[in-house]
Amino acid sequence: MTNNLKRITVHDVAKKAGVSTATVSRVINDNDAVSSELKSQVQKVIDELGYRPNKAAHHLRSGKVKRVGVLFADIRNPFFTSVLAGIENSLHEAGYALILGNSNEDARIENMQLQAFLDEGVAGIILSAVTNSGSPYQQVLDAGIPILAIDRIPGNLKVDSISIDNITAAKQAALHLINLGHQKIAFIGGPEHISTAHLRKKGYLEALEEHPNRKPIIELGDFRQSGGYQATKNILAAHDDISAFLVANNLMTLGALQAFNETKILIPEQIALVGFDDMPWATSLQPPLTVVAQPTYDMGKIAARLLLDRIKNPDNPIQQVILETQLIIRESCGGLRTV
Repeated sequence: MTNNLKRITVHDVAKKAGVSTATVSRVINDNDAVSSELKSQVQKVIDELGYRPNKAAHHLRSGKVKRVGVLFADIRNPFFTSVLAGIENSLHEAGYALILGNSNEDARIENMQLQAFLDEGVAGIILSAVTNSGSPYQQVLDAGIPILAIDRIPGNLKVDSISIDNITAAKQAALHLINLGHQKIAFIGGPEHISTAHLRKKGYLEALEEHPNRKPIIELGDFRQSGGYQATKNILAAHDDISAFLVANNLMTLGALQAFNETKILIPEQIALVGFDDMPWATSLQPPLTVVAQPTYDMGKIAARLLLDRIKNPDNPIQQVILETQLIIRESCGGLRTV
């Protein structure tokens, strides 16, 4: 992210003026509780630094109509569509408008979208991050705009967040396949720089560590159908005795299914399959797909509520909400096998 997102913050003004951020806020709002002498002192620093108050957040706190920016990594993914429905519902219930952006898994586009949100005067941003570093997003926070991290949580970003227990979710799915007796279980994960991909891979590895006779077989994709397809083809070409696949998101699961269909591999007779996300098409497949189901709609609703609470109460402690998933067992794993 470039420095064009760097803006003078209320903290910068308070530090240079030698007052609290609350005092700066009172001066900005022309509060009579501040003496005229102190107002003049703080206003002089505001003018020197070129500070521009976050009027969007101010209006939101005062009850006027406001806007929230929502920036997803890939809006074409049905996972994000379901999350968006929950966000939109909560925002509309509270009388807020939503501005949607799509970074398309591209840090450059993400930067442009964030700048556009700032220019629009959004009161806050719900973000599914493209990178695992919090550094680029810190500049948005320095501009006085709160961020709510959803699904993907950059490692060193100190903001409210909501996600699932990715490690436990992937571990439970892998253990299910192990308990069915599968000896060679392949894992198709996402890019390592994305938090969800890293954590789901960790869960898979933890399951195998509890059963040392099973060695990890891992291929990383890009969280898209084409990546899942190619990863599956690569595994099938390198291992002719694979009996099960765990795929770390819904679009890559579609890619795996495409590869199985092309190579005439039967599910579950020849390959057992577990995917992430309980998409509407999961029960329409033949056989129906075993999945790790995420509470996507609820995730969106809670995310919006957390962000609005942060805007209204900026000094509250950081909240990190982790939701549980559900392993829904269907026919794509077949029956119990002999270990």
